[in-house]
Formats: sequence, C-alpha cells, structure tokens
Amino acid sequence: MDLFEYQGKQYFARFDIPVSPGNVAVTVDEAVTAADAAGYPVVVKAQVQVGGRGKAGGIKLADDAAAVRLHAGNILGMDIKGHVVKRVWVEHASDIKKEYYASYSLDRAAKKHLLMLSREGGVEIEAVAASNPDAIVMLHIDPVDGISLAAARDAAVRAKIDEEAIDGVAAMLVKLYDCFTRGDCDLAEINPLILRPDGGVHALDAKVSLDNNAAFRHPEWDEFRATEELDPREQLARSHGLQYIGLNGTVGIIANGAGLAMSTLDVVNQVGGTAANFLDIGGGANADMMAAALEVINFDQNVKSIFINIFGGITRGEDVANGIVDAMGRVELRAPIVIRLDGTNAEHGREILANAGIPESKLTSKPTMLEAARAAVALSGQKGNN
Repeated sequence: MDLFEYQGKQYFARFDIPVSPGNVAVTVDEAVTAADAAGYPVVVKAQVQVGGRGKAGGIKLADDAAAVRLHAGNILGMDIKGHVVKRVWVEHASDIKKEYYASYSLDRAAKKHLLMLSREGGVEIEAVAASNPDAIVMLHIDPVDGISLAAARDAAVRAKIDEEAIDGVAAMLVKLYDCFTRGDCDLAEINPLILRPDGGVHALDAKVSLDNNAAFRHPEWDEFRATEELDPREQLARSHGLQYIGLNGTVGIIANGAGLAMSTLDVVNQVGGTAANFLDIGGGANADMMAAALEVINFDQNVKSIFINIFGGITRGEDVANGIVDAMGRVELRAPIVIRLDGTNAEHGREILANAGIPESKLTSKPTMLEAARAAVALSGQKGNN
C-alpha cells in the first residue's frame, strides 16, 4: 500500500523523524487554515502518487493567505498524469542548504535490507544512477543485526555527505531504518533529505510503501486505506481477493504463483508482446477463482488475448481444466484464451479442455510456455518476434 506524501510524513513522525510542520487540506479554506497554523511562507503541494508534480504546477510557494487561496484553488482538481488532485499538503517552507537522498528497501536476491544513500538529492534516484552511479552508496544490512549509528555514519562518510551534516544524517538513517522495520515498510524513502542553514537535518519529502502482509499487526493502517487510490481493475480484483497489478499491455495474464506470474510477463515481453496485468491466483484454480480472475481480466478493455499459465503441484490439472470450462460458462469473454497447463495430471486436464466443445477461436491449448506466449501475442494483434 503506497501512502501519500502527507501520510508518509505522519508515519515518519511516529518514529521521531523530523518533518516540516503542516497539515492536509481538501478545500481552499482548509488550506488557508493550515498555512496560518504552519507559519508563512508555506509550500502548497498536490497530493498524488505520481512524480512530476512540480513541473505540472502542483507545488507552489506562498507568502500570504491570498497566495495560498490562489494556489490551492488552482491545484485542487488539477489532473497530473491522469491523477486528479483531491487534497493538498500545506507546510512551512524550509530553508535548504543541501539536498541528499536516503532510502531503505528489500534486496530479495541478497535476502537483506538495502540502504541507498546519495549526496545528490532532489532528483529521481534513477537519474542519479544513470548519470553518476558512483554518487550512490549501497549498504546491505542483515535484518538480524540492523544498522548501528557507527555503520550509518560510515555510510554517510562514504557517500561524501557534507561534514556538518554527517552526524545528523547518520542519526536520521538509524531512525529511518526503525521506521522501515518496525513500521513494516516495503520502501521508506526521503528525497530530499535536507540540511538546513542552522545545521538541522529533516525529511522534506516522504515516499512510503507498506507491506500488506503485515496489515494484521497494524489496525491503524485502516485510516490509510480510506484514501487509497486504486484503478477500477484493481478495485474489482481486491473485491475478489486476487493479487492483481494493472499494466498497460494487451495480453491478459493469469498464473498460479507469483514467481510463475512474473516469468509469464517476462516471456510475453521476450516474444514481443506487452502484458496487461500481473494476476496471481495462488494455489486455487477452481471454478470460482478462475471465474473471478477472468471477470477481472475481461473488465480491461485493452485486453485482446488472455494467457492462462498454470503449473499444477497441489492443484491438479483436471481441477484447473474443469474450473476454466465452468468459468467460461459464467463469464462472456471478449478475448480468446491461450492456456499452457503442466504439472500434476496435466494430460488429463488437457483432455478435458479438448473435449469441452469450446471453439478453438475461443480457447487454444499449447504445450509449452513459449509457444503459448507466442500464440497469445499473435492473437492480441501485436507483431511479436521469434
């Protein structure tokens, strides 16, 4: 679950991470009240979960209530890359001497937490990595040990953080790690982390993604869910309890298992296609689950073909096949299906599909993932490659 900037700052504050004083507003009058409380000058910032707010006119400096009223009125309702601004964050404007970057995430390959620290803040870390990769210090952290203040200070020195900011940055890194771990984050990022002229260090921005698997430990997250913005496809998938992420391609993907789903996206891309989604039905491929998955895929008007990729382990091939046949009787599909079925009792499952009387124009079975991907891409109208 991705938080808005203001929610991220509120989350940071729970872990004693300094942030600028401010408040969220959904009306112009509320924005003026928030500005009066924060103290002028203030910054009025659009709250959308997309980059490029400043270039789009979604971040404005205001010296008085009249300017806040003007800017809040212009920003509320603004469309920024398809995201309509429903609220603004109004905070006291900070004096900035230097800008840095700091984040924690999980390096799954290394099975360790990853600190990324750079003296080049205020821009996308991808841009820094492309233009000056040596400007980024990466430190793997054993979750058992965590990060000490000494290790954080060493990272700050290696990142060539300004001497006057090293101790403040090191202390911030320890607090941010506490937020990342105890707060059950997938990502905790500060960009920029600023050094003020008075020598203080605090978070000027906040990007926080929470691990939904830890939600049972955090009933307080319910307040974040109330403002969570999902596209209609993801809302429908969540209502069915499906693991779904919407993408921009034309081949709908259904697979059992996150790893297989990712591999399916990769092979579709490998043969020249583009995936419309990531959808993992887990170990369940019964009729109800398959019907729900097909309903979600069918909801996306961009989907031109559907690639079902199932490897049966505990799930048996005949159950998958019967589920698909039953589901196709419930959901009127706009796009043809290509299925690759392998694993436990797969041959029996393929026989059921072959004898179900479903026209080949609506359902095609292929023996390998690569062949199925090629067929799905061809049916989607994409040129593909060999």
